[in-house]
Amino acid sequence: MGKALVILAAGLGTRYGGNKQSARVGPGGEVLMEYAAYDAIRAGFDRIVIIIKPEMRGGERAVLGDVNAARFGVELFFPEQSIPPQWQGIPIPAEREKPLGTLHALLCAKSYLDRPFAVINADDYYGQGAFASVGAALDGLRGAEDCVLAAYRLKNTVSPYGSVTRGVCAVDGGYLRHITETYRISLAQDGSIRDLSAPDSPALDPDTPVSMNLWGFHPEILDPLEEEFRHFLKLLQNDPKREMPLPVAMDALLDAGRVRCRVLDTEERWFGMTYPQDKPIVVDALRKLHDSGAYPPALWT
Repeated sequence: MGKALVILAAGLGTRYGGNKQSARVGPGGEVLMEYAAYDAIRAGFDRIVIIIKPEMRGGERAVLGDVNAARFGVELFFPEQSIPPQWQGIPIPAEREKPLGTLHALLCAKSYLDRPFAVINADDYYGQGAFASVGAALDGLRGAEDCVLAAYRLKNTVSPYGSVTRGVCAVDGGYLRHITETYRISLAQDGSIRDLSAPDSPALDPDTPVSMNLWGFHPEILDPLEEEFRHFLKLLQNDPKREMPLPVAMDALLDAGRVRCRVLDTEERWFGMTYPQDKPIVVDALRKLHDSGAYPPALWT
């Protein structure tokens, strides 16, 4: 059936202060998501679905540098209105302007996902080993109840420039039991890692497994995820500012016993574009990867 990679590239980039999805960070002017595409293709993926903002329509070169978009099979844009007036008969509050969350972004790609697929953020570097592990695991998924998550060590995913959002994972016997979307994880001056939303709580274990939104799914998962999204839209009527992140939807399916998610442990070190100060770190890290031979001098030679 092949394998697809969905790249979520339609975020607002509020903390970064601009369109980080098209920031040139590679030695050849590559954007960060190009490395994910390169690693995925090398791991056996044969379709790349990129979800971007409507204002980037026609800007394929800005999204993927000088790479021919046909190489990736599909490019997918949000609808003309980034927030549709309704979803299957459920109205969206008129005052809503922000995106509805990563679950909505994924569901926009539903018609393209006729094969096992992985999901990632556009502004994170995941590492070659993570794509190889998830790609291999996709071959064993048999239905909606089967999925995988690449889990990273918390200490490998924090930014020195401010708080980050991570899905903190509870793992038992190699399977995900619970995932808590935690929005204000920060590196303290003493080197400890803390949840600023709970300042009186103990420091977090640096080896805590966390999600960076690298999931692997069977296409049948999209139906139960759509049910979770419809439930979210009903709640949205009373709280128009709510969002629905993909990890929150997955946690609901875990609670209901509708999915079994195998956790793939990785020692890969994350880097990404959360804050503008992160860009020089990303540029330097990618240069070192090219210099070491992990990537060729020109990514798409």
